[in-house]
Amino acid sequence: MNTEAAISLRSVRKTFGKKVAVRGIDLDIPVGGIVGFIGPNGAGKTTTIRMIMAILFPDSGELSVLGKRSAVESKDRIGYLPEERGVYKKMKVGHFLRHMGRLKGLSPRGLDDEIRAWLEKIELPGVWNKKCEELSKGMQQKVQFVSSVLHKPDLLILDEPFSGLDPVNMRLLRDLIREQNEQGTTIIFSTHVMAQAQQICDHIVMIHNGEKMLDDPLRSIRERYEPRAVWFEPLADDFDAGAIQNLPCVESLGVVEGHYEARLQPGTDPADAVATVAAAAPMSRVELHRPSLEDIFIDIVKGAGGQADAEALRASLRAGGADLDHAGMDEEGVAS
Repeated sequence: MNTEAAISLRSVRKTFGKKVAVRGIDLDIPVGGIVGFIGPNGAGKTTTIRMIMAILFPDSGELSVLGKRSAVESKDRIGYLPEERGVYKKMKVGHFLRHMGRLKGLSPRGLDDEIRAWLEKIELPGVWNKKCEELSKGMQQKVQFVSSVLHKPDLLILDEPFSGLDPVNMRLLRDLIREQNEQGTTIIFSTHVMAQAQQICDHIVMIHNGEKMLDDPLRSIRERYEPRAVWFEPLADDFDAGAIQNLPCVESLGVVEGHYEARLQPGTDPADAVATVAAAAPMSRVELHRPSLEDIFIDIVKGAGGQADAEALRASLRAGGADLDHAGMDEEGVAS
């Protein structure tokens, strides 16, 4: 085991009946890092987190959390925002947060002032005396985030923290997560929405079908996967797509997220391709497009012998958790 890591897993495996949820994962989470667990729903992310938190126990393998054999031994140093949201609905917000702070060992002296400061930070200054059930789901989620960081944890684990938030509150929560990390907190951030991981994390762990597919710093991932497409916007409405499609450097042409995308032939120099595309027709914008984490994930899965269709994989990554909620099932298909 790596005693210098905030979290260390060795050959950790977990099954539910005949279903293998986690297949012998090895993992070290560095102290002070902000690490993204990414992969589609059902990949094994939540099961791995629950084993780290000692909510579930592995069938085999070893793990350590903050230098201890179990998260239970370090519980007051850990903050946890689970995928299943939950507050004490009948309690008033201020009383709920005070109760959660006291459970984490905080002194009552100055605690109310700290809570009020946090309510200001999450833009809910007037909810102290409101019952939790009177708040919207998004408001409850922000209150629960405060309950996970109020005690200034050394390790913060966030499972799908943006689920159900509007874009404004996503940005607010993203800034608060970064602030926690800047103060030295080690953060694990689990999501199936890979664009979120790109915005926040400095290290990426990709999980698919219970297996770790990638475990690298985001910077090295970007360096390894060179741009393979050019995005452009033609000036003319009657643009002749054939002028680009027939270029020797272009493998295929399509429209992605409102942009024309020219996929490049293998071995093409990206800088030369940009110049060639720009010269082929009057353009308002031409730029290299680096593969997203979503693109990289699909390439890795297909390269590992996965038979899944690329578009089906992409759809699974972009799907939310609504079907899981309606079915009453957790991420791994086990009844909750």
